[in-house]
Amino acid sequence: MARVKGGYTTHRRHKKILDSVKGHSGSRHRRFRVAKESLIHALAYSTAHRRSKKRDQRSLMITRINAASRKCGLSYSNLINNLKKSNIELDRKTLSLLAYNDFEAFEKIVQESSTNSD
Repeated sequence: MARVKGGYTTHRRHKKILDSVKGHSGSRHRRFRVAKESLIHALAYSTAHRRSKKRDQRSLMITRINAASRKCGLSYSNLINNLKKSNIELDRKTLSLLAYNDFEAFEKIVQESSTNSD
């Protein structure tokens, strides 16, 4: 059987993987076989962490709303309940931004929700 040299195609394939693992440490960015494995793990982690990032952000929003609502004398669950009862449809992201950037507006929303829910 004749010998087949790797040539252009193999070089391109290796180069593509080695370019994508440029920031990895040690031999993970130098040797093809190790780099390929490192890339597979990195892509798997990035997919999983995109999902967990959404969870973390929601948790942060709830924490911010809870802290701000406690300054106004309500717990987080009471605030959300009052908002639903008074038909104020603000999502947690908007409430969190208001609590973080514009506390006066957040206080007005809390007062409005507590007066309408009673």
